[in-house]
Amino acid sequence: MDVRENYLAEHFQTAAQQREATFLGMWLFLATEVMMFGALFLIICYYRLAHPQAVAEAVGHLHFLLAGFNSALLLTGSLCMSLMVRASRRHYYGQMQVWLLLSALLGLGFLGLKGFEYAWEYREGLLPGSPNESPLHESAARLYMNIYLFSTGLHAVHVTIAVVLALGMAVRIHFGHMKLPERAITLEMVGLYWHLVDVIWIFLYPALYLLGRPA
Repeated sequence: MDVRENYLAEHFQTAAQQREATFLGMWLFLATEVMMFGALFLIICYYRLAHPQAVAEAVGHLHFLLAGFNSALLLTGSLCMSLMVRASRRHYYGQMQVWLLLSALLGLGFLGLKGFEYAWEYREGLLPGSPNESPLHESAARLYMNIYLFSTGLHAVHVTIAVVLALGMAVRIHFGHMKLPERAITLEMVGLYWHLVDVIWIFLYPALYLLGRPA
């Protein structure tokens, strides 16, 4: 008998039914996130087509190499999260904590480096509200920086949530507050959310930093 049968919500009859419902609910939630960021991508694409020269001016001032290194941090965190899910399916609970903590650490590294990048751009007068004179001459270029700040800031909020979830799961496992392997599916949901955050950044990075960049 599957040990997960011993941890069924009263409105489910089998573990398979509960697992299917859990995944369906998670995929529906992820779909709403994709639609929200999809609207942002449409705005970015439209603005690029409407103001190509202004966007090129703004993109030319963005620190794409720094953001590229940050991308590597986030993607490595996603690898760690995949290894955590693999360990959970094999009941390697010690490894699960290690991979969760590594994922959280890499996510914190991403956020810290992003904060440093924001501070750099603020000092350069690129971000809205900076007291320094902006190097951007076209008003459309300065508006693009508003779009950039909103898009990356919203993504940073999602990264923060993913980091909190990873740390929370690691703490619960460490103190024995999570019943395993019965509740291992919860860890898979955290992994799916982390991968969504990564996929969004995979599209955001080239859309904001690379496309239209002056040669």
